[in-house]
Amino acid sequence: MPIEGDRRSDETVLGALYEQQAHRLQAFLTGILRDPELAREAVQSTFRKALESAGNVRPESLKAWLFQVAYNEALALRRRQGIEAKSLRRLSWIHRSDPPGAEEQMILEESFERVRAALQKLPQEQARVVRLRIEQDWTFARIAEELDVPLGTVLTRMRLALQKLRKQLEAPE
Repeated sequence: MPIEGDRRSDETVLGALYEQQAHRLQAFLTGILRDPELAREAVQSTFRKALESAGNVRPESLKAWLFQVAYNEALALRRRQGIEAKSLRRLSWIHRSDPPGAEEQMILEESFERVRAALQKLPQEQARVVRLRIEQDWTFARIAEELDVPLGTVLTRMRLALQKLRKQLEAPE
């Protein structure tokens, strides 16, 4: 690695490293995440972190460091996905074979109304992502394409929306 603090040299080295390793990282992360779009996001995140702190890594360790960062990014993405999926399950309709009784139906309708009211309080961008994900059952990649924003932006909007919804729905009426 070039002289510490020489950002232009770091960028040149990282550019070359990207050319050499990006496709390997993509394949590695696709194997972990089972989703090429998420793998691309993790590769971008990895190189963003490399740009920020690779100057502190010994040149002979750079490749191993890069793969370790990529692995950690993949795990973080999977964790976020799990949390979001769990939250979506909580918000979604529970399918059952027997219809609910009158009292249970009233409780469900009241719950749905609380969710609708909470959704209306969300910023428009976040509410749109939630609606496309839940009502249209679109993937996050498709939502990103439709809204013409990066996948990471869509995932962040969803995460923030779910946090706000959870807080609103857990609050006493």
